[in-house]
Amino acid sequence: MRNLVSGSLVGALIKSHTRRWLCSGNVGLQRGFSASSPPELPAFDYEPKPYKGPLADELNIVEGKMQYLFDENGRRYLDAFAGIVTVSCGHCHPEILNAIIEQSKLLQHATTIYLHHAIADFAEALASKMPGNLKVVYFVNSGTEANELAMLMARLYSGNLGMIALRNAYHGGSSNTIGLTALNTWKYPIPQGEIHHVLNPNPYRGVFGSDANRYAQDVQDHIDHGTSGKVAGFIAETIQGVGGAVELAPGYLKLVYDIVRKAGGVCIADEVQTGFGRTGSHYWGFETQGVIPDIVTMAKGIGNGLPLGAVVTTPEIASVLAQKIQFNTFGGNPVCSAGGLAVLKVLDQEQRQKHCADIGSHMMGRLRDLQQKHKIIGDVRGRGLMVGIELVTDRKEKTPAKAETAVLFESLRELGVLVGKGGLHGNVFRIKPPMCFSRDDADFLVDALDYAISKL
Repeated sequence: MRNLVSGSLVGALIKSHTRRWLCSGNVGLQRGFSASSPPELPAFDYEPKPYKGPLADELNIVEGKMQYLFDENGRRYLDAFAGIVTVSCGHCHPEILNAIIEQSKLLQHATTIYLHHAIADFAEALASKMPGNLKVVYFVNSGTEANELAMLMARLYSGNLGMIALRNAYHGGSSNTIGLTALNTWKYPIPQGEIHHVLNPNPYRGVFGSDANRYAQDVQDHIDHGTSGKVAGFIAETIQGVGGAVELAPGYLKLVYDIVRKAGGVCIADEVQTGFGRTGSHYWGFETQGVIPDIVTMAKGIGNGLPLGAVVTTPEIASVLAQKIQFNTFGGNPVCSAGGLAVLKVLDQEQRQKHCADIGSHMMGRLRDLQQKHKIIGDVRGRGLMVGIELVTDRKEKTPAKAETAVLFESLRELGVLVGKGGLHGNVFRIKPPMCFSRDDADFLVDALDYAISKL
């Protein structure tokens, strides 16, 4: 571990961090820990079942309950990453489990060539959450599949081939969606075919800061100079997930959607990570930009862990698929449909969108206070319970703190917190827990990060 952070510059920073923490220990003391005592997980009334399976040398997760996970020894961890932003309502949520079990007792699979009420009930409930004329739903098994289908729709409907995506984006790992993805750590050297990547409107690292107009002009310039003048579509996450919880410059999508539609393309919102109230302020991430897309893709949180994804579009765009047979063997199967419908009900009943707004606001406030205390924290960003913490060795140069992030990642695990990492350089902590994550959980996470940084 020491080898990872060797070097005079890093050493000087570590000494500085430790000295500042010791001089301002009141924050830690108020939260129940000191320089010599790490913070403790909030109380949780649940006893994991005895584990009798094979043992592992590394962390072996064998059970989950709501926002917590348990290893083979029964040790509890705070899940601050939700199975890569997938567990929306909580691990093994009783109402969702019950819906899955009850449907499994009746019918597990029939394919969509036969009518079954579960898929219709779920589609109707999902469509009711969408604005405008987004009323036709296609069910698939993952976000990658959803983006594949959306790209197919865009090309068929527009009659054009060229797709535009953002640098730093992630839209899947299949042979087609890997072309939309724009992070070299996820891309294999294969043809990506008629896909163009424009400047990322990243307020922290982008060349134009938060100036949405200048980023939008780059899209227009690209259409003018890099295409025939016509495109099939534009796809973007509202808050980039794998790219490090990067929220797009305010007003960007409204400008770009207008440009793309004038060039004959359709606009696709990738809501695989931002959907279903996670941002707190809105149910869908694209609503934060004041736009209505032509196609919306979703997965992950839609099923709380079930292999489930969806594409929602307008009847006009959907009609292009009638040219041929469009079929997905497992998409919309009775069990996943019953589980997905239960997820929508739980999110509403438990008011998880409001909860994300409240807890997210509290956590962001505490993280920004921590940013003032530790120079290694270059940026704190995000909305609701979709938060990014970017670590740097130099705030002015924004040099990625790659080695330090790796050390802190393991330190947090040892303290009982499981977080995600993102960004091209792996220097961004991704905090995207199950939406049942509590205020006490948020405080524990921040205290653990404070403690870990102070012990670098």
